[in-house]
Amino acid sequence: MDEPARLQAALDEILRPLGRLVTAYSGGVDSAFLASRAHAVMGRGALAVTAVSASLARREREAAAELARRFGWNHLEVDANELQREEYVRNSSDRCFWCKTELFDVIEPIARDLDAPIALGTNVDDLGDHRPGLEAARNRKARAPLVEAGLDKAAIRELSRRAGLPTAEKPASPCLASRLAYGVAVTEERLERVDEAEEVIRGLGFDVLRVRDHGDLARIEVPEEDIDRLLADRARIAAELAALGFRYVTVDLAGFRSGSLNEVLVEPTFRAT
Repeated sequence: MDEPARLQAALDEILRPLGRLVTAYSGGVDSAFLASRAHAVMGRGALAVTAVSASLARREREAAAELARRFGWNHLEVDANELQREEYVRNSSDRCFWCKTELFDVIEPIARDLDAPIALGTNVDDLGDHRPGLEAARNRKARAPLVEAGLDKAAIRELSRRAGLPTAEKPASPCLASRLAYGVAVTEERLERVDEAEEVIRGLGFDVLRVRDHGDLARIEVPEEDIDRLLADRARIAAELAALGFRYVTVDLAGFRSGSLNEVLVEPTFRAT
């Protein structure tokens, strides 16, 4: 048994005694793999729940639902209302804490009715990043089976390939609110604008990208090797993003960096209360 297979076996041994599980399922690499293994181990005892709000890109919602249908997972969508939380809207460095707090508020009643624990698709690579949402998960005693089994992103992608999951090669796609610079208030209009702006860039043939919202300014990130190709369409991009309401449109010459907005955080500023 090779190392990925050993880690999957360890994950299955963690899941099996639970009998039932509610997975917070976004359709990303990690939560899709966890939903897949929970279904394989528990069958109908496994429920994947997608929290739907303005911060979930339309294509991500559709892809998550289609994946669940394709593999026969027990799947449910619920509405989340983080935009009604002042702490979330103000978009400080603890935004993710309040997002996850809302997530648990809408999923916990479902899990309670099923007498099932809640699990997140957190993996061991996530533990060193700025992730206030992990504190919310600890507060609610949510499980992180991928962490418990020692699975990192590379192993999850490899095991997803073996399982035939299309998410194996999927680029990371965090919520749309993560595109807004800290201090820029989170509104439904801004989230929709970022979603539409990224569709403009994606429509030009870019798979790995971010459009960061700095208020009047849109900062586009693509991998360094793709910057010249992006700039070849700069006039069209500038016009289309201006039509969405951005006054200034820039390209980040440092290239794509996941979580680049966290670079302003010199040291962790979140403290749980």
